[in-house]
Amino acid sequence: MIKNNLSNHKNLTDNQLLQLYLAEDDLNYLGHLYQRYSEMVYYICLRYLKNSEDSNDAVMQIFEELITKTKKHTINDFPKWLYVVSKNYCLMYIRSRKNKLEIVTDDFVEFSFDLHQMENAEQKEEQLLKLEACIEILRANQQTSIKLFYIQQKCYNQISEITGFSKNDVKSYIQNGKRNLKICMENKNHE
Repeated sequence: MIKNNLSNHKNLTDNQLLQLYLAEDDLNYLGHLYQRYSEMVYYICLRYLKNSEDSNDAVMQIFEELITKTKKHTINDFPKWLYVVSKNYCLMYIRSRKNKLEIVTDDFVEFSFDLHQMENAEQKEEQLLKLEACIEILRANQQTSIKLFYIQQKCYNQISEITGFSKNDVKSYIQNGKRNLKICMENKNHE
């Protein structure tokens, strides 16, 4: 087992650093792991927030979120997971400035992924409004499960506890809700 060998942190894999952080609750491990991807996080934030000061602040805020989020989620691929967490943070930040509810869009709305391409904010906002409208027409059990899973970032077990739905029902409601949202978004985009 690897034990308190921070001087050799560069030789440790992402998963080893993460497991050491979770086992020992030592922020040094998480800090070393996050440092490997902080530049990626900065550019994700810059892409969405459009200014370096807000992006630098976001990089720090995202690290603070990781302190608890890493303990709540099973993480198989840290960089991909961190990308989603960073993007969601930025979208929530943008939307909170407008006092609107944030919706995670990965599975329902396709946006091109190019860190250097300027996004059309009006078009993106239009897509988010369509997505919100589509969520509102879902069956109640799908709507509740989708909102808890994607917006409030609850896991299956937490959703089951909150709603009283079985874990299998929660999975089914989310899967069917995602499919229905994709269909609805495709129809709205062809209108």
